[in-house]
Amino acid sequence: MKRNVDKEEANKVKSNKAELNKTELNKTELNKEELKKAYYHLPGLFEFYDFYKEFLPIYKNYREYFYDWCEIGSIYGSPADCLWGGGRAGYGDDDPEKVYKLMKENGISARLTFSNSLLEQEHLSDAKCNRLSQIFEDSNNGIIIYSDLLLDYMKTNYPKYYFVSSTTKVLTDFKDFEQELKRQDFKYVVPDFRLNKSIDQLSKLDLDYKEKVEFLCNEACSFKCNARKECYMEVSRKNLGLESSGHVCYFDKDKKGYLFSKAMNNEGFISIEDIQNIYMPRAFKNFKIEGRSLGSALLLEFIIYYMVKPRYQINLRELMYLDNMLDLF
Repeated sequence: MKRNVDKEEANKVKSNKAELNKTELNKTELNKEELKKAYYHLPGLFEFYDFYKEFLPIYKNYREYFYDWCEIGSIYGSPADCLWGGGRAGYGDDDPEKVYKLMKENGISARLTFSNSLLEQEHLSDAKCNRLSQIFEDSNNGIIIYSDLLLDYMKTNYPKYYFVSSTTKVLTDFKDFEQELKRQDFKYVVPDFRLNKSIDQLSKLDLDYKEKVEFLCNEACSFKCNARKECYMEVSRKNLGLESSGHVCYFDKDKKGYLFSKAMNNEGFISIEDIQNIYMPRAFKNFKIEGRSLGSALLLEFIIYYMVKPRYQINLRELMYLDNMLDLF
């Protein structure tokens, strides 16, 4: 009798081990599938509300237009006169409840850009920013953040958000970047674009850290600029209504503004080929597209370049804005 019981126990243990191995195998297969995906984080949550109101239904209903290896990971931004905002001065003034509803309906993570680098205790009580935080608080939504003061405040008062360490920290030293990756507060960390091509060092990161890295792909600022942090601080001053430091950005010497063609020649530019052939095979999957302060026509070109199959690019343009009766000249 005892021998039969022992045999039954042995079979049960064997069965449990087989089930466990099967579960682990399924997890591995799921992880492999995840590594085949790239996630784009797009600009203009408030700034381009009208654009996304037209675009997201197309993205949802015409998936054959888009590469099957990429998806929209999030849309980020901040409205006009947002005290906690930084990086770029927000100019969208759409009703935040409408914006939240649009993202919710389309299953898109909304990220509030609260990356002001000069916040003080007195700024934490700002009514507009707290109202925004209340509206968007959702476990699917995130905060792009610079200030540890604001981080602690948000964790205490709005605990459902995930957090993204902002590129405005200008993490150009790889050791500093590694330390930021180790912080458990952050689900994602955006390094300065000048670390984009540090492939040897990036390749040595643990898989958990690789999944936290979010690369800024299309920056046009000079690779040799040593005043990038001052530029971000100037925007922070503007959002807080503080006097300008007098800092002037010199990257646009020819006064032509942002040009995608210029960004493509930047040493830190990440092309669609780079994403497919360099970054994704090394298990990196998060890619940020800048452009909050640009126009919606350029945003469409970013999306077309990074996400749309060549044979369907004209289809997307036709659905978004082309009219055969439209005369440009």
